[in-house]
Amino acid sequence: MTGTQAGSGSGFAAPRGMRDFYPEDMLPRERIFGAWRAAARLYGFVPYDACVIETLDLLKRKAGEEIVEQIYAFTDKSGRSLALRPEMTPTLARMIAARQSSLALPLKWFAIAQCFRYERMSKGRRREHYQWNLDVVGEPSVGAELEVVAAAAHALRALGFADADFKVHFSSRALLADVMTRLDVPPERHAAAFLALDKRDKIGEDATRAMLGEAGLGAAASAALLGLFGGAALDDVAGFLRGDSDALAGLREFAGLGAAYGLGDALRFDLSVVRGLAYYTGIVFEAYDAARRFRAIFGGGRYDNLLGELGGQPATGVGLGFGDVVVAEIMAERPAGASAPAPAGTAIGYMEPDQRKAAMRLAARIRQSGEPADLALRPEKARAFFSRANRGCFARAAYVGPDDVAAGAVRVKDLSKGTESSERIEAG
Repeated sequence: MTGTQAGSGSGFAAPRGMRDFYPEDMLPRERIFGAWRAAARLYGFVPYDACVIETLDLLKRKAGEEIVEQIYAFTDKSGRSLALRPEMTPTLARMIAARQSSLALPLKWFAIAQCFRYERMSKGRRREHYQWNLDVVGEPSVGAELEVVAAAAHALRALGFADADFKVHFSSRALLADVMTRLDVPPERHAAAFLALDKRDKIGEDATRAMLGEAGLGAAASAALLGLFGGAALDDVAGFLRGDSDALAGLREFAGLGAAYGLGDALRFDLSVVRGLAYYTGIVFEAYDAARRFRAIFGGGRYDNLLGELGGQPATGVGLGFGDVVVAEIMAERPAGASAPAPAGTAIGYMEPDQRKAAMRLAARIRQSGEPADLALRPEKARAFFSRANRGCFARAAYVGPDDVAAGAVRVKDLSKGTESSERIEAG
């Protein structure tokens, strides 16, 4: 479901980084959206939505002035500074803050939002995408993290992913802060170090060491920290800290309860998971295909301070964002049958105008039963009708001719099995 990104022979194309969705593109998109909605409701999340345009000041308060260079920002005809939303979390915080006194915590909300970022495109990244957001607000226990991760894993399974096909890498910003404190890095330098570590995969080891040096880490401290990024287990980090910590205890609980929730085989502790957004304060996670050939499928974590910083009463939260682009790219590389929609519904055609009413009554009766029916808009020859029906991903086809009307019944063909059954019809 990457969409169509170039125009046709008309000379016009979609703006760079944007996508058009032709009907054949909509089929996989609807499959992904359907899996998201079903998983959200199965796990007790309720839907919300919001305007696609936000005030620029809200985004600056959450991400800083540099956000302006990364988004579609503009001034409207009344001189207001606005932007196309790059993500849903600031909007969620704004909406909750507006009605916080009347909302019963914890909240479990979800949205499927179109988001926009003005940035360089690469594999798995576009300038617009749809993102499934799951948030639990007002729950301090690791049950919140487990709920969003379990719901996202359920959606992946519904899309045909086996448990061996993906891994959820998890860590904690609080644990990383404990490690840096052990390395004598002062708290005011932690944010810069987090930023350097988050860029590690993009900029390489040498550039990361240079950024860590700018953040105040000496060569020995940088080497020790990056050494733990090479696959250290939780017990290794505990040994480095020379004792336990609240962050370590939280991660152990998350891993233990995750196993009870059926996530044990998917979860992987990985200290290198940092997440780039500064508002994360606790457990963070990112899911990847098992071979790590693609960007993260989904990611998120705990944010303790965001609501208070954006005008509400302080309340902890956990959020997860699951974009459509990466998962669609992975699905496109799987066997064709894995992403093809199952044939459904009945195509109905007729030979002459005299059979039109009988065909219409048949279509109406099928639709009243809750099954889809596609009725031909004009008479057509049998060969043309069945050619169209076979291309349209229908499960069955019924072609009404004069002999069928006279007999009061029409043959309905199962297009996959080639078998036929009889369906009653009424003359016009």
